[in-house]
Amino acid sequence: MKTRSILFSLLLAAAAVTFINCGGNKKEETHDGHEHATNEEQATESTAASEAGAPQFAVDATFQQQLSEVFSSYVSLKDAFVSSDAAKVSKEAATTIKSLAGVDMKLLTGAAHNDWMNYLGGMETSIKKIESSSDIEVQREAFSTLTENLYKSIKAYGLGGETAYYEFCPMAFDNQGGFWLSDAAEIRNPYFGDKMLTCGTVKEKLQ
Repeated sequence: MKTRSILFSLLLAAAAVTFINCGGNKKEETHDGHEHATNEEQATESTAASEAGAPQFAVDATFQQQLSEVFSSYVSLKDAFVSSDAAKVSKEAATTIKSLAGVDMKLLTGAAHNDWMNYLGGMETSIKKIESSSDIEVQREAFSTLTENLYKSIKAYGLGGETAYYEFCPMAFDNQGGFWLSDAAEIRNPYFGDKMLTCGTVKEKLQ
């Protein structure tokens, strides 16, 4: 029994340290130690976050502008998640659906068109799930999938000069981690909101 008590105490202490390291205090503005990265990993991450690579495909500027409008709608959706307001999230999802419907896939050809069809299908499924649900955690799971496909889209086609930040929280989804996109490097966590508002790091900069 004594051994069990000691082990239980150690587990509680470890959990507390993990919570504190990822911004358990919502007023904490520093992100040091969130992921316990090595110096080499931190240097690599810093470089990736400060330099935006060229898109995979050279596409019509009109398509990039349309994708940029989708991204803007997505950012408003992300902000609704930060506020942890399921009704507001559903409303912003409806706006994002309209923005996505305004993207003209006929502006793409070949592999660029084929890839977009895959990304589009994933985004449409995720956004509709977000819009139809009143459960914020169900919405957040769908938001993660939406993020994955929008991230791939921006990597593939670019935003025509607008900047997007690909950000990550290691504690989201029971410590499996979760990504999101933002129009600012400042961390505003959509998976925890006020509970851990500044938990996360910038992983990549996109344009």
